[in-house]
Amino acid sequence: MATRPLPPSIRPATRDDDRALSGVLSRSFFDDPVMSWLVPDEATRDRRQRTFYRAELGHAHANGLVLTTDDHAGAALWLAPKRWKIGTMSMVRQGPAVLRAFGRRVPAALRLQSAMERVHPAESHWYLAILGTDPSRQGRGVGAGLIREVTDRCDDTATGAYLESSKEANISYYARFGFVVTDEVVMPNGPKLWGMWRDPRS
Repeated sequence: MATRPLPPSIRPATRDDDRALSGVLSRSFFDDPVMSWLVPDEATRDRRQRTFYRAELGHAHANGLVLTTDDHAGAALWLAPKRWKIGTMSMVRQGPAVLRAFGRRVPAALRLQSAMERVHPAESHWYLAILGTDPSRQGRGVGAGLIREVTDRCDDTATGAYLESSKEANISYYARFGFVVTDEVVMPNGPKLWGMWRDPRS
């Protein structure tokens, strides 16, 4: 009889993990519709994405919680209640990295961010800004562990949770954890995202 793999051991990440996690996220999102739209050149996409995700990891460390596994199989960037919106100082700090990542596509990235902010819920919640699992480790419960680590906390504290899905195929996956589609963001000549909200479970 084949043995089932043990569930992944989830732990908070530190800045020492950022180099490895930026690579994991880049591989995870290499064919993502949003990132493909923002970085259409496949030859430079990995390098540019790693730059972007290093900046996003720094923001999440400062404003929430970064989760990973001991073997860096995946990463979840959760922003704490009332800390989801990028402030002016954060934009200034991230500016050089965003420019290196997106180049002439920066205006498109800013339009997308603005459109996402317009439909973002006002209620207090944990925001799953980014979730990625290394392609070689998908289907083994890594993503589920990274989600439940915080949604269980949300249930304990009667707090909502929110995310955006950049792939329609992932909507049913997130629905397994209680997320439901509440809004859609459609970029002209670009990708579509689905805002998904989760009420806490009693």
